[in-house]
Amino acid sequence: MFFEILIAIALGITAGIFTGLIPGIHINLISVLLLSFSPILLQYTNIISLCCFIIAMSVTHTFLDSIPSIFLGAPDSDMALGVLPGHRYLLKGLGLTAVKLTIIGSFGALLLSILFFPLLIPFVKLAYPYIENYIGHILIVVVVFMIMRDRKRIWAFFVFLTAGVLGLIVLNMPNFENPLFPLFSGLFGISTLIISLQNNEKIPMQAKKQYVRVPNLKTFKALFSGGFSGFITAVMPGLGASTAAVISMQITRKLGQDGFMILMGSINTFNFILSMVTLYVLNKARNGSIIVIQKLVDAITINHIVIFLSAVLIAGSLSVFLALGLGRIFSRIVSILDYRKMVLSVIFLISALVLVLTGPLGLLILAVSTGVGIIPPTVNISRTHAMGCLLLPVIFYFIL
Repeated sequence: MFFEILIAIALGITAGIFTGLIPGIHINLISVLLLSFSPILLQYTNIISLCCFIIAMSVTHTFLDSIPSIFLGAPDSDMALGVLPGHRYLLKGLGLTAVKLTIIGSFGALLLSILFFPLLIPFVKLAYPYIENYIGHILIVVVVFMIMRDRKRIWAFFVFLTAGVLGLIVLNMPNFENPLFPLFSGLFGISTLIISLQNNEKIPMQAKKQYVRVPNLKTFKALFSGGFSGFITAVMPGLGASTAAVISMQITRKLGQDGFMILMGSINTFNFILSMVTLYVLNKARNGSIIVIQKLVDAITINHIVIFLSAVLIAGSLSVFLALGLGRIFSRIVSILDYRKMVLSVIFLISALVLVLTGPLGLLILAVSTGVGIIPPTVNISRTHAMGCLLLPVIFYFIL
């Protein structure tokens, strides 16, 4: 069984490379496919190995999903807010630095999650009933604060409301799969690329040696903020990693771009690992891959948790080197490409993926969300307000 688990982890890491680097191919899709084929797979392996495959894939994905966001401007839902800061690093010739910062965030989140895992088990048992009743009100406070701190409050409210209504419509469409892909690709991906085309931006040669020197205090602030928000979203239903990013940005200010990239790297990893606390304590799943694990295993025991956390540590440690290596490859390739042609190719690729995964309706959503996503940089307000596409539906979920 030991060697089966190691093989499952290796295969999961391989799958995580695939999902992390290709926009639109999410870990939830692979996890659901694995669940569908589990009756056949269980003839050759065991349930624990299948779970370790999912865990290794998910952890690897959280380390690598920053690479297409930074170098291609093609985000998944968990790295949407990281597109613009990552793009700034790229245009300074420091794309690999941005990747390294997200790796610091991811690996720091992994270590802290495992360290505090035993302490969070009794805390969740005690705190969950109280937090559950007030999460909607907390989010309203976050949104009001987010809008009030912007200089152009009317525009901020307009973008939040427009994106929120769009989110309500898209997320409530019956039988519409992968709704977040066209939504986030338009709001944060293609809109950023179009703006860069209008400004005639060019990618400079990426620096061969890119060192990261981040003050320890800033690093710990980013990790603490990401850990707090990641924990909230891991415990509460309806909240995802992108929502955690918005909460974190209101909690911890003046992180700078370096601290923000560490924050973005940490949240997704925190969210996934701490979701296992919720699964163990409350028998509730808060994301797609954890839902599949819940369906595979009848009752999660402490022995399962020990094995799962071991898989997390193995996959995360190897993913550090994978992310660094792949980041260097992308950094070399992007420097020799014609930027305008590359941007147009990425826009075409994202549009084609949207059409394949979501159909003509997805293309319509992509076009509308792109229009909304162009507004914030045009009127010079924060793109964070476009996260209304998730925040407003989640607030309605809790309040109504």
